[in-house]
Amino acid sequence: MEKVNAIGRRKAAVARVYLTEGNGQIVINKRALDVYFPSSILQYVVKQPLLTLDVDGKYDILVHLDGGGYKGQAEALRLAIARALVKINPEDKPALRAEGFMTRDARTVERKKPGQPKARKRFQFSKR
Repeated sequence: MEKVNAIGRRKAAVARVYLTEGNGQIVINKRALDVYFPSSILQYVVKQPLLTLDVDGKYDILVHLDGGGYKGQAEALRLAIARALVKINPEDKPALRAEGFMTRDARTVERKKPGQPKARKRFQFSKR
């Protein structure tokens, strides 16, 4: 098997993933998974597609992460890994879709409007 690549996005984060057969090593921006995401919850979020298909420890994953915060990056990475696994074996798609890993979460921050302090908040109205 050669390299399989996929892309995942969430909020402002973009994850580019390269999957190869190996022993389960995940390298994000030249750092190990537990160094890049110290939180065990975010490590679990990243590994969810692998654990769902029971292939944790079967693939080496090289990741280029850019933009966004740590939560958005973790969820972008989860989507990218799920897409790469489907490229390897299309029969895994229904299992990943049932868990919600194949859907791109399109929610982003609403832009700030002029004449307002935030996107929806308005300055206090004064009649007189």
